[in-house]
Amino acid sequence: MRVLVVTAVAAEADSVGAGLSRFAGGGPREMTGGYELRSHAQYMPRISSVQIPVVDVLAGGVGPAAVAAATATALATSPYDPPYDLVISAGIGGGFAPHAPLGSLVVADTIIAADLGAGSPDGYVPVDELGFGRTVHRPPAALTARIMKVLGAGDAEHPVVSAPVLTVSTVTGTAERTAELVARHPRAAAEGMEGFGVAEAAAAHSIPFAEIRAISNAVGPRDRAAWRIDRALDSLRYAFTLLTPVFEEPT
Repeated sequence: MRVLVVTAVAAEADSVGAGLSRFAGGGPREMTGGYELRSHAQYMPRISSVQIPVVDVLAGGVGPAAVAAATATALATSPYDPPYDLVISAGIGGGFAPHAPLGSLVVADTIIAADLGAGSPDGYVPVDELGFGRTVHRPPAALTARIMKVLGAGDAEHPVVSAPVLTVSTVTGTAERTAELVARHPRAAAEGMEGFGVAEAAAAHSIPFAEIRAISNAVGPRDRAAWRIDRALDSLRYAFTLLTPVFEEPT
C-alpha cells in the first residue's frame, strides 16, 4: 500500500514518522512549490508481484487552503501509478467534552467544514445550502471500521473514539462559539484546521481518505496553560505505531 499522510506542521510529521518504527525513513524529497516530503518504506524481498509498502509524510501548512494545495501537489506529482492508495489527514486538535478528553484519539467518521458558509439574521448557513459547494466529506465506512479495529479502544492514556471532526479556519476560543458548534454538531468529538482541505484534494483524485486527530486541548475558552501538546504528539505517534498493519495490507 502507498499512503500519503498530511500534517500541518513538522512536529506532527515527526510524530507520525516516529510511529512508523517498522519502516525505514528516507531523506526528504522536495516537490514543486517548495514542499518537503519524507518517505518511509518497508523493505521486502524483491518479488515482482509484491508492492513495497510506502508511507510518505508531508507537512503541508496550517489551515484547509494550505493543506489542500500541498496535498493536491503531492498527488499530481507523485512518482507512483496510481499516485496513492490512501490519504490521511493527521495531527493534533481540540476535543469536545465529554467525547474526547486530553490525549485521546479521534478517527473521523465525517469531516465537516464547520465555518464554510454565510451568516444570516437566522444564523449560520452552510455553503451547500447556498448551492455553492459542499461542507461534508465521509471517509469510506469500511476504511474507518478497519482503522478503528486496529486501534481498538486504545488504553488509559490513549482512548479512541470514532465521530465527526470539524474543520475550522479560526480555532474556537470562547464558550459562545463552542456552544454554537455543539448545537450544530452534537456528535462532533474534535476540531482541527486541515481535514476538509486534505479530503477535498483526495476526493478530486478519487483516492480514499481518513482523518485522525490526537487531542491536545479542550475546545472552549482559549487557555494555553491547559494545553498538552506533547501528550497529543505522543498519542499521534502511538496511533501510527498501531496502524502499521493497515499500511502493510495489499491493495
